[in-house]
Amino acid sequence: MIELDGEPAGPEALAALALTNYGHFTTLLVENGRVRGLELHLERLIRDCRTLFDAALDPDRVRRLARRAAPEHGRATVRVTVFDPALNLGNIAADARPSVLVTSRPAPDKPPGPLRVRSVVHRRDLPEVKSVGLFPTLRLRRQGRRAGYDDVLFTGPDGEILEGGTWNIGLVRDGQVVWPGGEVLAGTTRQLLRRATDGPAELVGLADLDSVEAVFATNAAVGVCPVTGIDDREFPAAHPSVTRLAEIYRALPGRPL
Repeated sequence: MIELDGEPAGPEALAALALTNYGHFTTLLVENGRVRGLELHLERLIRDCRTLFDAALDPDRVRRLARRAAPEHGRATVRVTVFDPALNLGNIAADARPSVLVTSRPAPDKPPGPLRVRSVVHRRDLPEVKSVGLFPTLRLRRQGRRAGYDDVLFTGPDGEILEGGTWNIGLVRDGQVVWPGGEVLAGTTRQLLRRATDGPAELVGLADLDSVEAVFATNAAVGVCPVTGIDDREFPAAHPSVTRLAEIYRALPGRPL
């Protein structure tokens, strides 16, 4: 399903998004009409719309549009993208009237397997915004996968651990969950788990991984996923702290969309 402001999305609007590629989005996992961290997703959309377009976004309208794409029962991945079809390279500074594009697809019943990732030096532009500008991320992910990895982990030039392309990373050290700090997009799953566990956020480098017991990735679509390899370092696919985090996340109640 692809709808723009509640109507079938026409080719001209989609062409504007593809060619100008200026906007932001969030991805919801909808389970039986409910979403974990719904308020965080809406806050993100409102904040990013103000940042990119200097315009307000009505969260109630976003919910109405997203509900049209979500099945009443079962699981679906619903992406809400905010952009202005009238903006282009020539008039990018014009006053914006953002539209809401909603797409949906069935969500897999089984979570993905553990990840093996390659570290790459990269910092996303305006990392606090979940923007549609995914070219650098996809280029690096493509290179990583063609080299035999599942994904890439972004780091600073000095080896500071930041984030994955579409996920946050967490570590277990001395039995405690640690969230790498730095300039990253604090995802909704990371925020929910930090509230539930009070895990600290601190700067962590690749060199610190020798003292780490386990590593995991989080995002709204998959919840908690073990990371079993970073470059040539290996970590267990199962660890009590990571298992507990996954159970905590699954037990969090969702709000009706």
